[in-house]
Amino acid sequence: MDNMILLLIIGMAVVTYIPRMLPLVFMNGIQLPPFLQGVLKNVPYATLGALIVPGIFTINEDIWFGIIGAATAFIVAYLGANVILVVLSAIVSLSVYSYFF
Repeated sequence: MDNMILLLIIGMAVVTYIPRMLPLVFMNGIQLPPFLQGVLKNVPYATLGALIVPGIFTINEDIWFGIIGAATAFIVAYLGANVILVVLSAIVSLSVYSYFF
């Protein structure tokens, strides 16, 4: 059974590595059009939004729980704080909300 788990881990590593390596190898030296570069630069933000927004509304039965946490994180991030402070501020605000409500 241990060999099976090891083979499974190696297989997952290879499958994860191949899609990351292929563009580097085959697109080396190719200049993409500016429009396509702009679209690709925005993909991480769109993906992050698609992952986070549903979680805001489904994290707890109380919908305000997710909204308060997201609003706190958004405000603190907008003010220019680093990621750790954004996460900690959302945790503190939700802890306070949970304690009083």
